[in-house]
Amino acid sequence: MKLHELAPAIGATKKRKRIGRGPGSGHGKTATKGHKGLLARSGGGKRPGFEGGQMPLIRRLPKHGFTNPFRTEYAIVNLKALATLGAVNPITPQALVDAGLVRRKSQPVKILGQGELEKPVVIQAHKFSKSAMAKIEAAGGRAEVIGGA
Repeated sequence: MKLHELAPAIGATKKRKRIGRGPGSGHGKTATKGHKGLLARSGGGKRPGFEGGQMPLIRRLPKHGFTNPFRTEYAIVNLKALATLGAVNPITPQALVDAGLVRRKSQPVKILGQGELEKPVVIQAHKFSKSAMAKIEAAGGRAEVIGGA
């Protein structure tokens, strides 16, 4: 067998349908488009995005609002919840996880100022509200901001 003898298997190839080339082609007159109707017209057919009459995707999606995918979610702990810890000093995010005040260890902790502190304590967290910071310092304690958030 030589290279010039190579050919596709019998029935593997078909002749191209040459439409719009007159009656001798076997596809004359309507050029395989049938009689009249949308699909027989120049430029006929469905528009892009048409879904057969179903409400299209572009109309089903909301057109307003925005959700920031890079937002930082903090685990919130109020000062009144810290009173349940007892004699833990310093209060760290790990101590809050152990006490059950924070569910996920990986989440950064923010201390809010609801409630009061009776004794001076050192509190380590990723973020503090201004009122929490003021109450901690008023009680003689210290608020330490730790990195990682």
